[in-house]
Amino acid sequence: MSASLDAVLAELRGRVTAAHGARRALRLKGAGTKDFYGESLAGEVLEVTAYRGITDYEPSELVITARCGTALSEIEAALDARDQFLAFEPPAFGADPTIGGVIAAGLSGPRRAYAGAARDFVLGAKLLSGDGEILNFGGQVMKNVAGFDVSRLLCGSLGILGLITEISLKVLPRPRAEETLRLELPAAAAVESFNRWSAAGLPVSGAAWWQGGAWVRLSGSPPAVRAARERIGGESVEAARARAWWESLRHCQLPFFGSRVIWRLSLPATTAPLDLPGDPLIDWGGALRWYADPPGDAAIREVASAAKGTALCWRGAAPQGRFHPLPPALERLHRRLKERFDPHGTFNPGRLLKGL
Repeated sequence: MSASLDAVLAELRGRVTAAHGARRALRLKGAGTKDFYGESLAGEVLEVTAYRGITDYEPSELVITARCGTALSEIEAALDARDQFLAFEPPAFGADPTIGGVIAAGLSGPRRAYAGAARDFVLGAKLLSGDGEILNFGGQVMKNVAGFDVSRLLCGSLGILGLITEISLKVLPRPRAEETLRLELPAAAAVESFNRWSAAGLPVSGAAWWQGGAWVRLSGSPPAVRAARERIGGESVEAARARAWWESLRHCQLPFFGSRVIWRLSLPATTAPLDLPGDPLIDWGGALRWYADPPGDAAIREVASAAKGTALCWRGAAPQGRFHPLPPALERLHRRLKERFDPHGTFNPGRLLKGL
């Protein structure tokens, strides 16, 4: 590590220990691309973007390690040069998030249902705790399982447990062949087809529905993609147009996302159409359903719960909280983890749960 980066880390440690000792809250901030995401923003801002840079990349081992302030674009450029990528397709929302923010938010794109979620690609992490200690969890290879679950625990924690200073991620080679098909189908038929094609072992890497059109992305070996294309049928979408559409879906930039109020429902993939007004935008082969301008939060959460799912207010007022209420036992577990990792409430208070 260079002397300048040593100084940056020392400054971060100093700010954290001072806040911890004075019982002051800190609001961890990278590029700010997900300031909209979470319950509330509170505390003295602690910028982390200066602590940046890829510390290790082994293409043959399919592992990359980077400091928290490293821009996602920098990581993706390094991977692209070796024909590799982050298979969980983290959304950037038209900006350039830091990798620390990507992991702290734990959000994944259209490939998530087929390649895995962000947490599935976390191999290890370094965490700056409230008392200024750097805690190491996991490693750089899958077989190193010491503390492996803790490094994954940080994914989606929204920074409430500490400052992720460094992260190691598994990467994958880009598929040798990729093709997108579009079919005119009603929503129910599209969801049924998505599940049937996945169950049949077809190389589906994305399955979404919007405005009467089912979009299916196939990825893998050329023979497998060709055979799946012949079995599914539909219109073959030109490569540049297909890439643009999937990127727009990934980064929440389709016209749908211009709506004033948006809810995000996570459901079993086979769930039938819900009793909610308006047509949804469906992703993850049916497991993720977006609704624009639906009824109040209590009503939509009742519908989601009845379908054995959860509902999150992505945009708009959420008087009852942005995230779906947790079962009491799970909420107690969240609070115990917060007390264990951050007993003085230094990091991002109220960001994940109100009062936490």
